[in-house]
Amino acid sequence: MTDTPAARPAQTFAEAEDALLSRWPETRLEPSLDRIEAFTELLGDPQRGYPVIHLTGTNGKTSTSRMIDTLLRALDLRTGRFTSPHVEKMSERISIDGEPLSDEAFVDAFNDVAPYTHLVDAEQAHPLSFFETVVGMAYAKFAEAPVDVAVVEVGMGGAWDATNVADGTVAVVTPISVDHAQYLGGTPAAIAVEKAGIIKEGALVVVAEQPDDVLAVLQARAAEVGATLLREGVDFGVVTRTPAVGGQVVTLKGLRATYDDLFLPLYGAHQAQNAAVALAAVEAFAGGEDGLGDQIVRDAFAQVTSPGRLEVVRRSPTIVLDAAHNPHGAEATAAALEDSFSFSPLIGVMGVMGDKDVEGVLAAFEPHLEHLIVTQNSTERAMRASRLAEVAVPIFGEDRVTVVPRLADAIDAAAALAESGGSDSLSTGAVLVTGSVVTVGEARVLLGGAK
Repeated sequence: MTDTPAARPAQTFAEAEDALLSRWPETRLEPSLDRIEAFTELLGDPQRGYPVIHLTGTNGKTSTSRMIDTLLRALDLRTGRFTSPHVEKMSERISIDGEPLSDEAFVDAFNDVAPYTHLVDAEQAHPLSFFETVVGMAYAKFAEAPVDVAVVEVGMGGAWDATNVADGTVAVVTPISVDHAQYLGGTPAAIAVEKAGIIKEGALVVVAEQPDDVLAVLQARAAEVGATLLREGVDFGVVTRTPAVGGQVVTLKGLRATYDDLFLPLYGAHQAQNAAVALAAVEAFAGGEDGLGDQIVRDAFAQVTSPGRLEVVRRSPTIVLDAAHNPHGAEATAAALEDSFSFSPLIGVMGVMGDKDVEGVLAAFEPHLEHLIVTQNSTERAMRASRLAEVAVPIFGEDRVTVVPRLADAIDAAAALAESGGSDSLSTGAVLVTGSVVTVGEARVLLGGAK
């Protein structure tokens, strides 16, 4: 059996973080719920102590979960929210009432479960992973709070994801496309089989618009377990959307009411779709014949945030962060840039992970970027900037690609290009930092967060 960290209490956030990171990383998978089931059983199965809204899908999970959380809190419900990966800090993954755990609360959450991790390690063929341990921390913290409802985003997939020891009263499936193909399958339909595993007996299932073959998989799973499928475009959806300063104005058809002219301070058609899915999920959870109430929904959506998702963090020049890391996400981001902004020139800064469909991401952004600066984030999984350039040059052309391995220098170089703006004195040049949640998170730290 693999050695695991010694069972001693952490004194600081850094010690808790180090202990967690010394476990199996999120990218090392052994498809089994045995370890997490043993872990949560020792913790008293805290995930059974509150209803769960469980989200899966390829893109949009975190934005949608944040919208669901905001709507639930507007109904005076106490919420727990588990999301991954984090943008800047590990404690972002576990939130109570919309706020990430403080350093002290995160350390307490770790120390509360740490003794049990070693009991599981001793009994299992493989030790608990980083992700499994953080899931256990979240479920235990939600029970301690206690929360009225937990909003839980899967880490990867569904059926074998550690979060799936909880049974969602409402299951949410955001758009499914190909990502993590080496783990989940090479087609959307194959991936849907794994993701459909979060659909439990008798659940209400809120499904974003999907390809026909994906929808067929989800329908079959719902029929198998007696769940009720609620579909975007049939049972709920976006009626209208208009780009606006600082976001967009949307009219949404919910399951029980239509909500007119809501301001959503996020950009792009994909975020309007996420809002419709979130609204339907909360209506499904809360019940009631007349919907959630127009003013409640209006006030909740007006305060939604989604860090690192088309987030403007600096002006002069404008710097936008977006965590698109697969072709589907990149296409949505590119469409939103065209829809909501008029940047010229737009300079890209891209750092990606080595296991992604990099060509697909580059191809989605190529028509929208005047120049691309390739870089890399600080993790071992990052594709080297020189290698990314080799992939980018055939797509962009050699004269439109510059290699700047250090992220801070890449952002500075891009800002200089954006500010120069060619010969047009009225240029509105901007920088887009993208390619990975990690890249965006590191850029956000460098730039001091949202301004």
